[in-house]
Amino acid sequence: MLIGVPKEIKNHEYRVGLTPSGVRELVANGHKVLVQTHAGLAIGFTDEQYIQAGASIASNAEEVFERADMIVKVKEPQPVECRMLRPGQILFTYLHLAPDPEQTKLLIESDSVAIAYETVTDERGGLPLLAPMSEVAGRMAIQAGAHALEKAQGGRGVLLGGVPGVAPAKVVVIGGGVVGLNAARMAMGAGADVTILDKSLSRLKEIDMVFGGRIKTLMSNGANIDDSIRDADLVIGAVLVPGAAAPKLVTRAMLKTMKPGAVLVDVAIDQGGCFETSRPTTHQDPIYTVDGIVHYCVANMPGGVARTSTQALTNATLPYTLELANKGWRQALLDNAHLRNGLNVCRGRVTYQAVARDLGHAYVDPIEAIKAAN
Repeated sequence: MLIGVPKEIKNHEYRVGLTPSGVRELVANGHKVLVQTHAGLAIGFTDEQYIQAGASIASNAEEVFERADMIVKVKEPQPVECRMLRPGQILFTYLHLAPDPEQTKLLIESDSVAIAYETVTDERGGLPLLAPMSEVAGRMAIQAGAHALEKAQGGRGVLLGGVPGVAPAKVVVIGGGVVGLNAARMAMGAGADVTILDKSLSRLKEIDMVFGGRIKTLMSNGANIDDSIRDADLVIGAVLVPGAAAPKLVTRAMLKTMKPGAVLVDVAIDQGGCFETSRPTTHQDPIYTVDGIVHYCVANMPGGVARTSTQALTNATLPYTLELANKGWRQALLDNAHLRNGLNVCRGRVTYQAVARDLGHAYVDPIEAIKAAN
């Protein structure tokens, strides 16, 4: 199989779908790899390194999309990329379709096979291809939030850890999954006063056991969220409903109860955001203010530490890329139910229930779609 790796074109996105070591593994398995020139240059992976690993170099994205059997990316394809996809071509990347009707429509029209990193599962019920970026995003949320709290950025002018004689900042994390736990750990390490909310009592017990009370825990419900954010300096939105749009847990009316200059960091923005006032921002222009509350809603947050993120992501995705290449997409998806859960659009059919429900498309069972594909 010929695997194509285009250069990412989203604003300030420097990650790349394969590292040179990943290329080496694919070539060793008898496959060919075509990498767009300078795809990894910004994070220190040169064309020469890719060539030494066995890849060929394409001069532009059009060549990659035209020739490759499978496209391996990081971020969701932009409209110009969607229009380059061919019938039957495999797309393996993050998609986040539920809040993105345009991308979904274009993928349906492309007649391609679109497999989303974020909905691939594992035997423990986890999301192994989302987890590495969730870890990065959770940790970054605290440093981004700490910066936004500075007065020059519009924040309250509060230091997370305080100093002797001055109380630390109050950090509230909504969601106790991978993002939330990593955010809470970083905030605790910085010396902040940290509270984490989650709907799962067993998850809260786990957090309490691990951190011995150094992180406060609360059941996530409307009243507790309302009370917690009133006194917060920094609120991290870390809610995930796999494959579906994020629930709006903080309304605009609630902003008026918060401290002026408090900061909201919405890590769920890829899935539409969990604050009513959230809208996607970029690394170039990351923050805006609504009713005196600073919002940080960068949709590709891990792209800010692109080398670390690329290495973490490709460590997780490469085995699945190899499986798709070695078996072909039909057999790989039929053999592996966890990989099959990543199938969101298959030859014009929507095969992920949450996406179909949220966007009003007919849902087709993935096995039925796979077997029906010509």
